[in-house]
Amino acid sequence: MNKSYEIDMCHGPLLKQIIIFSVPLMLSGILQLLFNAADIIVVGRFTGSDALAAVGSTSSLINLLVNLFIGISVGANVLFGRFCGAHDDKNASETVHTAICTAIYGGIIMIFVGNIFARPLLELMGTPQNVIDLSTIYMHIYFIGMPGFMVYNFGAALLRTVGDTKRPLYYLTFAGIINVIFNLIFVIVFHLGVAGVAISTMMSECISAVLVLRCLIHADGVLKLSKDQLRFHKDKLIKMLQIGLPAGLQGMVFNISNVLIQSSVNSFGSIIVAGNTSASNIEGFVYTAMNSIYQTSLSFTSQNMGAKNYSRVNQILVRCLVVVSIIGFVLGFGAYLLGDVLLTIYSTDPQVISAGLIRLSIVSASYFLCGIMDVIVGSLRGMGYSVMPMLISLTGACLFRVIWIFTVFQMNHSLFVLYISYPISWILTLSAQMICYLKVRKHAFV
Repeated sequence: MNKSYEIDMCHGPLLKQIIIFSVPLMLSGILQLLFNAADIIVVGRFTGSDALAAVGSTSSLINLLVNLFIGISVGANVLFGRFCGAHDDKNASETVHTAICTAIYGGIIMIFVGNIFARPLLELMGTPQNVIDLSTIYMHIYFIGMPGFMVYNFGAALLRTVGDTKRPLYYLTFAGIINVIFNLIFVIVFHLGVAGVAISTMMSECISAVLVLRCLIHADGVLKLSKDQLRFHKDKLIKMLQIGLPAGLQGMVFNISNVLIQSSVNSFGSIIVAGNTSASNIEGFVYTAMNSIYQTSLSFTSQNMGAKNYSRVNQILVRCLVVVSIIGFVLGFGAYLLGDVLLTIYSTDPQVISAGLIRLSIVSASYFLCGIMDVIVGSLRGMGYSVMPMLISLTGACLFRVIWIFTVFQMNHSLFVLYISYPISWILTLSAQMICYLKVRKHAFV
């Protein structure tokens, strides 16, 4: 491993290290979002609102299906970080090989899951009839590239654990350029529409995966990936699952609530769906910026727990909370203030823009609350507590939203009532997570 890419998370000035670590991670997440944004912008501008709604209506469902494995990659991050912090090279290396095996086999499984269940789940969501065929085509092609998606995310998680957030950024930059180029070629030149953007996204994900694998194969020390050692280590897999499965299940159930909200949005028609798609895509950039601080909290906490630097763990949480609050408020409220301009990038239809502004005024403007909630969860998971924050999040956010949809929203069927469930659920959940942190740290710091 090239030491110039590493960050010593256990010593030195925390705020500076957090910023150095999180900025490339933030840019990497934004580039990943640009894969989907390029799809939405190209089909919205060159194919029409039906194609825009078709691609956008799949995002919650795709996230629902892949979040279990993304959660397991969190488990790999925490476990690998613990071993690195304790300088346990043998177990760290076994974690790397187990994680990559999990990514490869998980990606293959998701090809079949996505292609078998895409249409039935889209129908269950109440996807408008004028876009459901296009949505199905997009998902079928998208999931063919799932092994590449999984390998990149697991590989990048391992690199982040040792502080290397720069090379994943370089790889995504290259893959993102490829994605945009082929989006334009497939849609404008070959008129492939939704299928074209799905193919280009699949290609870019596979390219980023190959680059990450090449990096790991040529790495030195515990990160080195060797073909002859590529196998599952049962004890490492079990520990990864113990930490990662609750995170993945939380993500899945979160997206069940999001799927229900998407289904509720679908009931307003394709114009509202297109506006919601555009606004939620803008919000995705805000969330990704905040999520980089969540991942920073996770990585820094796990390494310092392994090194038994317990006083530093509290300092990590405080600094990450301050940083994520500033990022969330500035970007979230800024997205609302610039909503007219930003939404025009996705569609020039005044009705679509108007629908998008309703969401931005409620969800985006209060998004910093979500960032605070996630950072606390990151600290808890880095400390090795994964089940408790999962249960709190599922109760405070998911269950609350489901109850809200079937009660309050049914009594007042409006977009405002639907969207206001987001900030209310964030306030409830972050309050409970902070109480949880204050209680469990007494037991963790021993």
